[in-house]
Amino acid sequence: MSFVNELDVTLAVALAAGKILLQGHGHRHQSASKRTANDLVTEFDTRSEALIVKELTKAFPADAILAEEGGLFQTSERPPRRWLVDPLDGTTNFAHGLPFFCVSIALEEKGALVCGVVHAPALGMTFHATRGGGAFLDGQPIHVSDAPDLGRALLATGFPYDRAVSEDNNFDQFIALQRRAQGVRRVGSAALDLSLVARGAFDGYWEMKLKPWDVAAGALLVSEAGGRVTGWRGEALDVDRGACVATNGLVHEALLDELSRAGIPASA
Repeated sequence: MSFVNELDVTLAVALAAGKILLQGHGHRHQSASKRTANDLVTEFDTRSEALIVKELTKAFPADAILAEEGGLFQTSERPPRRWLVDPLDGTTNFAHGLPFFCVSIALEEKGALVCGVVHAPALGMTFHATRGGGAFLDGQPIHVSDAPDLGRALLATGFPYDRAVSEDNNFDQFIALQRRAQGVRRVGSAALDLSLVARGAFDGYWEMKLKPWDVAAGALLVSEAGGRVTGWRGEALDVDRGACVATNGLVHEALLDELSRAGIPASA
Protein backbone atom coordinates (compact mmCIF):
# COMPACT_ATOMS: atom_id res chain seq x y z
CA MET A 1 0.00 0.00 0.00
CA SER A 2 1.29 3.47 -0.90
CA PHE A 3 1.32 6.35 1.55
CA VAL A 4 2.70 8.96 -0.86
CA ASN A 5 -0.06 11.48 -0.20
CA GLU A 6 0.26 11.06 3.57
CA LEU A 7 4.02 11.53 3.32
CA ASP A 8 3.71 14.65 1.17
CA VAL A 9 1.28 16.20 3.63
CA THR A 10 3.37 15.19 6.63
CA LEU A 11 6.55 16.66 5.17
CA ALA A 12 4.82 19.92 4.29
CA VAL A 13 3.21 20.21 7.72
CA ALA A 14 6.44 19.39 9.58
CA LEU A 15 8.39 21.98 7.59
CA ALA A 16 5.74 24.62 8.28
CA ALA A 17 5.80 23.80 11.99
CA GLY A 18 9.59 23.99 11.91
CA LYS A 19 9.38 27.57 10.65
CA ILE A 20 7.33 28.46 13.72
CA LEU A 21 9.96 26.91 15.98
CA LEU A 22 12.77 28.76 14.24
CA GLN A 23 11.08 32.03 15.14
CA GLY A 24 11.91 31.28 18.75
CA HIS A 25 15.22 29.48 18.31
CA GLY A 26 18.38 30.83 19.87
CA HIS A 27 16.77 32.54 22.82
CA ARG A 28 15.94 31.43 26.33
CA HIS A 29 12.19 31.16 26.79
CA GLN A 30 9.83 31.36 29.68
CA SER A 31 8.10 28.03 30.05
CA ALA A 32 5.44 26.39 32.17
CA SER A 33 5.74 23.02 33.88
CA LYS A 34 3.18 20.38 32.89
CA ARG A 35 3.74 17.53 35.35
CA THR A 36 7.07 18.23 37.01
CA ALA A 37 9.65 21.00 37.02
CA ASN A 38 11.49 19.11 34.28
CA ASP A 39 8.50 18.73 31.94
CA LEU A 40 8.19 22.04 30.12
CA VAL A 41 5.92 23.64 27.54
CA THR A 42 6.44 26.96 25.70
CA GLU A 43 4.20 29.06 23.48
CA PHE A 44 6.01 27.54 20.51
CA ASP A 45 4.89 24.02 21.48
CA THR A 46 1.28 25.14 21.37
CA ARG A 47 1.64 27.23 18.21
CA SER A 48 3.35 24.40 16.38
CA GLU A 49 0.74 21.88 17.50
CA ALA A 50 -2.14 24.12 16.50
CA LEU A 51 -0.80 24.35 12.96
CA ILE A 52 -0.13 20.60 12.70
CA VAL A 53 -3.55 19.59 14.03
CA LYS A 54 -5.31 22.09 11.76
CA GLU A 55 -3.55 20.87 8.62
CA LEU A 56 -3.86 17.15 9.37
CA THR A 57 -7.54 17.55 10.18
CA LYS A 58 -8.06 19.41 6.92
CA ALA A 59 -6.25 16.75 4.88
CA PHE A 60 -7.54 13.66 6.72
CA PRO A 61 -10.76 14.60 8.56
CA ALA A 62 -11.65 10.99 9.42
CA ASP A 63 -8.36 10.28 11.19
CA ALA A 64 -7.76 10.55 14.93
CA ILE A 65 -4.92 12.69 16.24
CA LEU A 66 -3.00 12.13 19.46
CA ALA A 67 -0.95 15.25 20.10
CA GLU A 68 1.29 15.99 23.06
CA GLU A 69 -0.26 19.23 24.25
CA GLY A 70 -3.90 18.76 23.22
CA GLY A 71 -4.40 15.02 23.54
CA LEU A 72 -7.20 15.18 20.99
CA PHE A 73 -7.66 11.43 21.02
CA GLN A 74 -8.34 10.15 24.51
CA THR A 75 -9.85 6.67 24.69
CA SER A 76 -8.77 3.21 25.73
CA GLU A 77 -9.07 1.78 22.21
CA ARG A 78 -7.00 2.69 19.18
CA PRO A 79 -8.84 3.94 16.07
CA PRO A 80 -8.07 2.45 12.62
CA ARG A 81 -5.82 5.40 11.81
CA ARG A 82 -4.22 7.84 14.21
CA TRP A 83 -1.59 10.52 13.91
CA LEU A 84 0.99 10.77 16.68
CA VAL A 85 2.24 14.32 16.97
CA ASP A 86 5.03 15.91 18.98
CA PRO A 87 5.06 19.58 17.95
CA LEU A 88 8.35 20.24 19.76
CA ASP A 89 10.41 17.32 21.00
CA GLY A 90 13.30 18.63 23.06
CA THR A 91 11.45 21.52 24.68
CA THR A 92 14.05 21.91 27.44
CA ASN A 93 16.79 22.26 24.83
CA PHE A 94 14.66 24.76 22.90
CA ALA A 95 13.85 26.77 26.02
CA HIS A 96 17.58 27.13 26.75
CA GLY A 97 18.57 28.08 23.22
CA LEU A 98 20.05 24.73 22.18
CA PRO A 99 19.48 23.45 18.61
CA PHE A 100 18.63 19.85 19.51
CA PHE A 101 14.86 19.87 19.04
CA CYS A 102 12.47 18.69 16.35
CA VAL A 103 8.95 18.17 15.08
CA SER A 104 7.87 14.51 15.03
CA ILE A 105 4.77 13.29 13.16
CA ALA A 106 3.79 9.68 12.48
CA LEU A 107 0.78 7.85 11.10
CA GLU A 108 -0.30 4.55 12.60
CA GLU A 109 -2.79 2.36 10.70
CA LYS A 110 -4.37 -0.67 12.35
CA GLY A 111 -1.59 -0.70 14.93
CA ALA A 112 1.28 -0.49 12.41
CA LEU A 113 3.46 2.55 11.84
CA VAL A 114 3.24 3.44 8.16
CA CYS A 115 4.57 6.98 7.74
CA GLY A 116 6.88 9.17 9.80
CA VAL A 117 8.73 12.48 9.61
CA VAL A 118 11.23 14.01 12.04
CA HIS A 119 12.21 17.57 11.16
CA ALA A 120 15.00 19.31 13.10
CA PRO A 121 14.85 22.87 11.73
CA ALA A 122 17.81 24.35 13.62
CA LEU A 123 20.01 21.46 12.45
CA GLY A 124 18.70 21.60 8.88
CA MET A 125 17.80 17.90 8.96
CA THR A 126 14.57 16.31 7.76
CA PHE A 127 14.11 12.55 8.14
CA HIS A 128 11.26 10.57 6.62
CA ALA A 129 10.17 6.98 6.17
CA THR A 130 7.22 4.98 4.91
CA ARG A 131 6.55 1.35 5.68
CA GLY A 132 8.42 -0.75 3.14
CA GLY A 133 9.81 2.36 1.45
CA GLY A 134 13.08 2.88 3.28
CA ALA A 135 14.39 5.74 5.42
CA PHE A 136 15.78 9.05 4.19
CA LEU A 137 17.59 12.16 5.38
CA ASP A 138 16.98 15.23 3.22
CA GLY A 139 15.87 12.95 0.42
CA GLN A 140 18.91 10.67 0.52
CA PRO A 141 18.68 7.02 1.68
CA ILE A 142 20.12 6.25 5.10
CA HIS A 143 21.09 3.02 6.83
CA VAL A 144 22.00 1.98 10.34
CA SER A 145 25.65 1.52 11.31
CA ASP A 146 27.74 -1.65 11.13
CA ALA A 147 29.23 -1.42 14.64
CA PRO A 148 29.61 -5.11 15.61
CA ASP A 149 29.65 -4.94 19.41
CA LEU A 150 28.93 -2.69 22.38
CA GLY A 151 32.61 -1.98 22.97
CA ARG A 152 32.67 -0.07 19.70
CA ALA A 153 29.16 1.32 19.95
CA LEU A 154 28.12 4.89 20.62
CA LEU A 155 24.77 4.82 22.41
CA ALA A 156 22.14 7.35 23.34
CA THR A 157 19.61 7.47 26.14
CA GLY A 158 17.45 9.79 28.17
CA PHE A 159 15.94 10.08 31.62
CA PRO A 160 12.30 10.39 32.67
CA TYR A 161 10.85 13.66 33.86
CA ASP A 162 10.13 12.21 37.31
CA ARG A 163 13.72 11.03 37.82
CA ALA A 164 14.11 13.19 40.94
CA VAL A 165 11.36 11.37 42.81
CA SER A 166 11.05 7.93 41.18
CA GLU A 167 13.39 4.96 41.58
CA ASP A 168 12.47 3.90 38.04
CA ASN A 169 14.92 6.40 36.62
CA ASN A 170 17.35 4.65 34.23
CA PHE A 171 20.38 5.61 36.36
CA ASP A 172 21.66 2.06 36.96
CA GLN A 173 21.29 1.19 33.30
CA PHE A 174 23.09 4.37 32.25
CA ILE A 175 26.05 3.63 34.53
CA ALA A 176 26.26 0.03 33.31
CA LEU A 177 26.29 1.04 29.65
CA GLN A 178 28.78 3.85 30.26
CA ARG A 179 31.17 1.16 31.46
CA ARG A 180 30.44 -1.25 28.61
CA ALA A 181 29.98 0.91 25.50
CA GLN A 182 32.38 3.22 23.71
CA GLY A 183 30.24 6.09 24.97
CA VAL A 184 26.71 7.16 25.89
CA ARG A 185 25.22 10.50 24.86
CA ARG A 186 22.17 12.37 26.10
CA VAL A 187 20.75 14.56 23.31
CA GLY A 188 17.49 15.43 25.05
CA SER A 189 15.10 14.46 22.23
CA ALA A 190 13.92 10.88 21.80
CA ALA A 191 12.81 11.48 18.22
CA LEU A 192 16.26 12.83 17.32
CA ASP A 193 17.99 9.96 19.12
CA LEU A 194 16.05 7.44 17.06
CA SER A 195 16.62 9.36 13.85
CA LEU A 196 20.36 9.35 14.50
CA VAL A 197 20.29 5.59 15.05
CA ALA A 198 18.63 5.31 11.65
CA ARG A 199 21.33 7.51 10.14
CA GLY A 200 24.10 5.41 11.69
CA ALA A 201 25.45 8.16 13.94
CA PHE A 202 24.32 6.28 17.05
CA ASP A 203 24.61 2.51 17.15
CA GLY A 204 21.90 2.04 19.75
CA TYR A 205 19.43 3.83 22.00
CA TRP A 206 17.22 2.96 24.94
CA GLU A 207 14.79 4.89 27.11
CA MET A 208 11.70 4.44 29.28
CA LYS A 209 8.57 6.38 30.28
CA LEU A 210 8.21 7.79 26.80
CA LYS A 211 4.98 8.81 25.10
CA PRO A 212 3.71 7.47 21.76
CA TRP A 213 4.52 10.72 19.98
CA ASP A 214 8.12 10.56 21.24
CA VAL A 215 8.76 7.17 19.67
CA ALA A 216 6.54 6.56 16.66
CA ALA A 217 8.22 8.38 13.77
CA GLY A 218 11.75 7.57 14.94
CA ALA A 219 10.97 3.89 15.45
CA LEU A 220 9.74 3.62 11.86
CA LEU A 221 12.91 5.36 10.66
CA VAL A 222 15.12 2.84 12.45
CA SER A 223 13.19 -0.13 11.14
CA GLU A 224 13.21 1.16 7.57
CA ALA A 225 16.94 1.95 7.83
CA GLY A 226 17.65 -1.72 8.55
CA GLY A 227 17.75 -1.57 12.33
CA ARG A 228 15.79 -3.26 15.08
CA VAL A 229 13.32 -1.73 17.54
CA THR A 230 11.80 -3.58 20.52
CA GLY A 231 10.78 -3.20 24.12
CA TRP A 232 13.36 -3.71 26.90
CA ARG A 233 12.74 -7.47 26.99
CA GLY A 234 13.04 -7.92 23.25
CA GLU A 235 9.28 -7.96 22.74
CA ALA A 236 7.57 -6.19 19.85
CA LEU A 237 7.57 -2.44 20.34
CA ASP A 238 4.37 -0.97 21.76
CA VAL A 239 4.53 2.80 21.38
CA ASP A 240 1.89 3.20 24.08
CA ARG A 241 3.98 1.34 26.64
CA GLY A 242 6.78 3.89 26.41
CA ALA A 243 9.82 1.60 26.73
CA CYS A 244 12.05 1.44 23.68
CA VAL A 245 15.33 -0.14 22.59
CA ALA A 246 16.57 0.65 19.06
CA THR A 247 19.84 -0.45 17.49
CA ASN A 248 21.62 -1.31 14.28
CA GLY A 249 20.57 -4.90 14.99
CA LEU A 250 24.11 -6.13 15.52
CA VAL A 251 24.35 -4.89 19.12
CA HIS A 252 20.71 -5.39 20.01
CA GLU A 253 20.95 -8.60 22.01
CA ALA A 254 24.02 -7.35 23.89
CA LEU A 255 22.20 -4.12 24.80
CA LEU A 256 19.16 -6.06 25.98
CA ASP A 257 21.42 -8.29 28.08
CA GLU A 258 23.08 -5.29 29.75
CA LEU A 259 19.70 -3.73 30.54
CA SER A 260 18.53 -7.02 32.02
CA ARG A 261 21.63 -7.33 34.17
CA ALA A 262 21.26 -3.79 35.43
CA GLY A 263 17.62 -4.52 36.29
CA ILE A 264 14.57 -3.76 34.20
CA PRO A 265 12.30 -1.26 35.99
CA ALA A 266 8.65 -2.07 36.46
CA SER A 267 7.65 0.82 34.19
CA ALA A 268 9.70 -0.65 31.32
